[in-house]
Amino acid sequence: MTPFFGELIGTFILVLLGNGVVANVVLNKSKGNNAGWLTIAAGWGIALFVAVYAVAASSGAHLNPAVSIGLAAAGKFAWNDIPMYAAGQMLGAMLGALIVWITYRQHFDATTDPDMQLAAFCTGPAIRSPFNNIITEAVGTFMLVFGVMMIVSPHASLGALDALPVALLLFGIGLSLGGPTGFAVNPARDLGPRIMHAILPMTNKRDSDWGYAYVPVVGGIIGGLVAAVVYSLL
Repeated sequence: MTPFFGELIGTFILVLLGNGVVANVVLNKSKGNNAGWLTIAAGWGIALFVAVYAVAASSGAHLNPAVSIGLAAAGKFAWNDIPMYAAGQMLGAMLGALIVWITYRQHFDATTDPDMQLAAFCTGPAIRSPFNNIITEAVGTFMLVFGVMMIVSPHASLGALDALPVALLLFGIGLSLGGPTGFAVNPARDLGPRIMHAILPMTNKRDSDWGYAYVPVVGGIIGGLVAAVVYSLL
């Protein structure tokens, strides 16, 4: 499997299982409705574990443009490979969101709160303040990317045995830092599904909150780059 398809498949798994657990918790008439924040954070951790374990050997399992950029800035990954990795990550995220919608289509239509429909695709702030929201996303992404850098081999590849600590790291980020913005900590994980929300038909659907869409992207890139600087200094 080529690295492009490794990133596509890995990010597809990540979003399918991660957004799937969010849909299960927030959508009406789902058997997991109102299961709570702990379920969402744990679900994303498990999603990352499965995704990393599945494609680590083929692409290094970045599954996140911020990880790819951070590793490149730290000299652990080739800059020239970033466009290919980011394309695979975005396509995988979009495909994962599509399959979540197909799986929960009736529940999306049964959900009368359009904000909850949107939440099953992408993140949004608890208190809308772009500057502070960017800081929150940058801090969460810094923790993720710095943790990945401390775990990966010199060749920037997450081996299968590294899947568990990375998954626990994301779980911890969700529990500790996820409250203000919903912890996207991954530009592709947020932007790809947001595009699918804009495209797919749903009863009671709202706009896709494009005024906020740049926040997880900018915050994620800043967090990845700061992680690279701190890692290099250490």
